[in-house]
Amino acid sequence: MDAQFTWLDSYNIGVEIIDKEHQRLFRIINRLYAYRDEERDAQWTCQEGIKFFKNHATQHFDDEEAYMASIQYKGLERHKQIHRGFREGTLPALEKELEQSGYSPNAVDHFLGVCAGWLIGHTITEDLSIAGKGVRRWENVLPGGELTAMKQAITQLVFEMFHLESKLISDAYGGEKFGRGIYYRFVYDNNGEEEKPEVLLALDEQLLIGTVGKVLGIKTNHLDSMLVHASRYTARQIIERVLGQFPAMENYKLQQENLLSYDQFRTVLSKTNTQASLLFDSGAGYFAFCILAPHLLEDGIGTPLGSNNAMAEVEKYLAKHESETAKPTVLVVDDSVVIQQNMKQLLEADYNVSIAGSGVSAIRAIALNPPQLVLLDYEMPICDGRQTLEMMRSEAAFDDVPVIFLTGKGDVESVRQVMALQPAGYLLKKLKPEEIKKQIDLFFEKQKKKKK
Repeated sequence: MDAQFTWLDSYNIGVEIIDKEHQRLFRIINRLYAYRDEERDAQWTCQEGIKFFKNHATQHFDDEEAYMASIQYKGLERHKQIHRGFREGTLPALEKELEQSGYSPNAVDHFLGVCAGWLIGHTITEDLSIAGKGVRRWENVLPGGELTAMKQAITQLVFEMFHLESKLISDAYGGEKFGRGIYYRFVYDNNGEEEKPEVLLALDEQLLIGTVGKVLGIKTNHLDSMLVHASRYTARQIIERVLGQFPAMENYKLQQENLLSYDQFRTVLSKTNTQASLLFDSGAGYFAFCILAPHLLEDGIGTPLGSNNAMAEVEKYLAKHESETAKPTVLVVDDSVVIQQNMKQLLEADYNVSIAGSGVSAIRAIALNPPQLVLLDYEMPICDGRQTLEMMRSEAAFDDVPVIFLTGKGDVESVRQVMALQPAGYLLKKLKPEEIKKQIDLFFEKQKKKKK
């Protein structure tokens, strides 16, 4: 990857000694990018470059803390703790990984991705607050004010970091899929308490490429392992910045993080009540921020990421992500949970299957993640299949989305009413599953031939 860690004027906090050192650290990262691709003495060069980076980072932390002490900065102790965690936890783990792998390209990518992500997040969240430019602590809020303050904190952070003016489009996000997503789960702990707060982040792939990827200088439209590593640490900085606004969260520390598939994300989100479930449109892509607390940990929700397995797990995740996103998406719209699950099991080997339980939620799902085919039930309460298709055909953005009715109603009058709306087909639920699957496969085969 042809990457450059780009310094932006917005990263300046207005304190010369700190701004100059930030720029120097960014330049060191760029040198390491270049060293990584040199064949001659690559390992020795990387070793020396990383040692140089570590020494400068440590000295920068000392200088920054001395400055904060000189201005009697109230967040000094918390800032020290963050520095200490990176210096004594993150860096040694990364160095150990580099040594054990013999400075393999993947290990170097992991090191650079983590350091870049940490620097992006730390510089434009924690460090900005030194000059009074960060999000203020929530104090004396009225009952119910925390949610409003959280929305404001998130939109302000995204603007400060990436100059995107995010718009809240739902404060009751239910886990609907939007585009090609990456899903992170962060679990926090306070001295072994049984109930552990969780934060889930759902991020549009193109949003990551256009924000963190832009800072890294990525010139393609595809994810790679370095971007995922950098995004993990940038996301962690955002989350901890937001959670830091809650006095009750001061003693909680990150215990576990996971990369989730969409199905795992939905499983976690659906099994517990959320204290906040917010969906934003940044203008460059959607993202969701969900807080689940308290929540008992579930086994099997993704593999915990650590220094010993992060590289391998991210590579496996990306391979699976590419495989899944290459499949056509089929949206199943039915108010019966049994039908939803049966269709999912029938189709998921060959298709990405999204679920909607009503006509209204179907419209929302299509807006967030346009499918290549909608399987639509006829008989649903409030808004039936015919009304749902009428709404789709009345919207220019949805009027060409193919719809096949999958219904128990096979009478002539029902068929006549919907055929005027030009669905792509009409299947009866009483058909054998293999016959339904065969008809859907035939539909996509015909679509391929049309494109040729």
